[in-house]
Amino acid sequence: MPARDLYHNKCRNALVRDGWNITHDPLRLKWGVKDMYVDLGAEKILAAEKAGQKIGVEIKSFIGASELSDIETAIGQYFVYRSVMSRTEPDRKLYLAVHKEVFLDIFEEPLGKLLIEDYHVPMIVFDFRTEEIVRWAE
Repeated sequence: MPARDLYHNKCRNALVRDGWNITHDPLRLKWGVKDMYVDLGAEKILAAEKAGQKIGVEIKSFIGASELSDIETAIGQYFVYRSVMSRTEPDRKLYLAVHKEVFLDIFEEPLGKLLIEDYHVPMIVFDFRTEEIVRWAE
């Protein structure tokens, strides 16, 4: 079982508060002989907005010694999971989840904006203090 991110439960609680049903914790993927784990799988059943949508959520804290290394790891991992999910879970959309301070410090800066613009990485931004989703960036 993979180690959980520092903000795993905060993000999980924020999704539940937003009306998502957590279906997998973690969401196991397998491709060839390689096993991998997306942090969460969720489904929205009742609310009109996003109803019937299934998502995978990879949570990142960006607490490493190098911000650039954290970005490279997060984006690289995101694309590995997205490639596998496109074949094994084609009805599920993968999101990268970060707390709002990380989003402001990294993804609202020119490099982060460039990556989001060029690679279309959908993001969930949550407040770890209130455990609420503050933004869906798609």
